[in-house]
Amino acid sequence: MPTYAAPGVYVEEMPSAQKSLTPAPTAIAAFVGFTERAPNDDPSDPEGTRPRLVTSWTQFEELYGSFTPGAMLPLSVYGFFQNGGTIAYIVRIPNTEPADAPSTASLPAADRALGSPVHVESLEQGAPLQVVVRTVDADADGPAPFDLDIVGPDGTTIESFTNLTLDDSERNVATVVNAASHTVRVRVDLADAVDLSSLLEVMRPGTYPLVAPAPHPVPVSPKRFAGSESARTGINGLTIADDVTMVIVPDLVTAATRPDGTIDLAMWKAVQTALIGHCERQGNRMAILDAPPGMTPQQVREWRSDVAMYDSAFAAMYYPWIRVENPVGTNGQSEVLIPPSGHIAGVWSRTDDTRGVWKAPANDTIRGCLDVERSITKNEQALLNPIGINCIRPFGTRGIRIWGARTLSSDSDWRYINVRRLFNMVETTILDGTQFAVFEPNDVTLWEGITRTLTAFLGGLWQDGALFGASPEEAFYVKCDAETNPPAVIDEGRLVVEVGIAPVKPAEFVVFRISQHKQLAG
Repeated sequence: MPTYAAPGVYVEEMPSAQKSLTPAPTAIAAFVGFTERAPNDDPSDPEGTRPRLVTSWTQFEELYGSFTPGAMLPLSVYGFFQNGGTIAYIVRIPNTEPADAPSTASLPAADRALGSPVHVESLEQGAPLQVVVRTVDADADGPAPFDLDIVGPDGTTIESFTNLTLDDSERNVATVVNAASHTVRVRVDLADAVDLSSLLEVMRPGTYPLVAPAPHPVPVSPKRFAGSESARTGINGLTIADDVTMVIVPDLVTAATRPDGTIDLAMWKAVQTALIGHCERQGNRMAILDAPPGMTPQQVREWRSDVAMYDSAFAAMYYPWIRVENPVGTNGQSEVLIPPSGHIAGVWSRTDDTRGVWKAPANDTIRGCLDVERSITKNEQALLNPIGINCIRPFGTRGIRIWGARTLSSDSDWRYINVRRLFNMVETTILDGTQFAVFEPNDVTLWEGITRTLTAFLGGLWQDGALFGASPEEAFYVKCDAETNPPAVIDEGRLVVEVGIAPVKPAEFVVFRISQHKQLAG
């Protein structure tokens, strides 16, 4: 209480006992896998392995490059944004190492008949250098000499050599450069019958980068996928990204494919188990899992039941894989088979935006999907749906749709994806929005303020259709009083609030009971 000593009018600002809660974001994805290159804008993270936020496909390309053979992540991220996603974290896992060979460049002659007679290679393995060729104007008889500069990756000239030639004089480019250069070696290849005396220019001016050899792929173990929370790498590195709600590992197939083309199912299970464990520990996100490719419905059912044996409310699995346009164009193929998880994450985001997180992300089309790996019949889905495998099925003129909305949980309370994600959103919103109560006096005033705050938030969800019930009393309750906070609880410094909500569940089976109505004679 302020102390009033002098007569006058005083104005006091009283803090409101009721706060407003803003729903936590629900459509933020995280992708873990391989990319064309690492971002180069953070010197403290040269390999680009820490989680990085992107908000568009263009921004992804600027940081990580575009589509590239041997990486599913770019295709999945593209499908995510194509289907309505807006925010994603990227966690790059290095899957290549530089080749143990120099960078090279072949410098073209001015006369095309000579081809590229000057060959330059770096002394350092894979050095990112450039060679600049400049023609020197000279009035002397014979071909004009040329200058050659070696330029470093920062654009500065490291070495310069002037008045060079291709003939057998003492200014021959190979003789001069190899005797003095500390960065490159030069070789000249000219046919014995070539007459240079008739040429005015022997080399074509220009800037020519030394091209490093293609990096070698290296095996990526399940431990590399799991990563480290302290090092901010892999799946566990996403611990610092508190707002992530979906996690996808599309390049699991890239790492788990053996040289003979078969899938290492032990590795498949190990990585997906690590992903599920991460999501369960965080408690605010779900794993979107891909079934292994190439399996029939019976095979994927047996794998799910006898090998994988996942049981988690924080994971959902989709089958089969989908076909999309092949942007790389490898082997002349116009389509490529990819895991559906990235596109599914985009549909989840689109559903959250248009309907709300409480709407099951199913019975919706997948943008960019040209076909499925295998068409699933109704009877085949009857084998997969009860064990939590959500099918992707073509429906003719209705398009290719997601035809399932189940988690991998055996607990009927958490059977549906939208129920688990709704609780994730509500729990995160309450956790973040009630921090004001920490260290406040634990009395009736605080209890009533907390009750009003949560009642207003949950009442808004009920009005939006997120909760089941004809009235707010049927949809939810908030209890924070002397019963939940007896003296023993208060003495321990705790404030206990009970919240119960009745989530809406999807109409998974729509049944019409039709009978023949016979009109009785009067």
